[in-house]
Amino acid sequence: MNSPPPRESAELLVGPEQNGRRLDAALKALSGLSWERARKAIATGKVSIDGDTTSDGARAVRTGMRLRIDERAPGKRAEKLRELTIVHLDASLVVVEKPAGVSTIPFGDESREEQHQTLDALVRTTLSRMLGARGRPELGVVQRLDKETSGLIVFARTMAAKKSLTQQLRLHTVHRRYLALAHGYVQGGTIRSQLVANRGDGLRGSIANPKAGQLAVTHVEPLEPLAGATLCACRLETGRTHQIRIHLSESGNPLLGERVYVRRYPGPILPAPRVMLHAAELGFRHPANERELRFESEPPEDFRERLAALRSTRY
Repeated sequence: MNSPPPRESAELLVGPEQNGRRLDAALKALSGLSWERARKAIATGKVSIDGDTTSDGARAVRTGMRLRIDERAPGKRAEKLRELTIVHLDASLVVVEKPAGVSTIPFGDESREEQHQTLDALVRTTLSRMLGARGRPELGVVQRLDKETSGLIVFARTMAAKKSLTQQLRLHTVHRRYLALAHGYVQGGTIRSQLVANRGDGLRGSIANPKAGQLAVTHVEPLEPLAGATLCACRLETGRTHQIRIHLSESGNPLLGERVYVRRYPGPILPAPRVMLHAAELGFRHPANERELRFESEPPEDFRERLAALRSTRY
């Protein structure tokens, strides 16, 4: 059953029956929204607690708190889009910092407004404004990041650059290093498996048949043990869909904020506002002059805050 459309704004009082519950669960119960609608409202900055906007659906609420849904609020996505950071720009390519919560490209089921808020659309708009160009700037997608993943991503600005970068990715010579917060104690090493769209339970994942699926290779390095979690670095040799999320989950260490590849994890689920994965390093040969380029990016505020909280409660 579809949930009723939300009013432009509504204020909800947390009662004793909701005391201590997660914000998303309390909002669903009090507003009548579906899980999807409630979580989307929180993630896009439409919900505030006692006047303070939050995007943390796992935050505990207490009796007497006032939750407000305001569909007219600009939302965190709009704020993030305005804050797009261009790391490098030249005639061949552009490297940007992708905010979490923004799709790299449209997938066909978005509204007209959402199609104009994907990363590729935003980069085109930004380039037009910066360069004073008329019409639609040429922009080639050569890699993608999951919607909830933040960090560095490169787009090609010419067909020659797109061919070069695509070939480098195919040959596994592009340097891609991610920072991740994962449940439990993560052991270092290389994870190698064959990924398929359906591993037998409806989810993308690994199978034993070496002749089926696509080879996926992830090099994992634990950086810091935390309270019930590990800060780790994951270097991609291949770049399959959801590769890091799948490999860590199948190794017994799903990412914090994971909602898809977490069903078999036996331990306590640690809260996080999104999948805690950040593309921290990106390196490749420049398509025009073969010069080696390397870029680094610090994790965004939500990642840093979750890391700090885990450090403060370390065993």
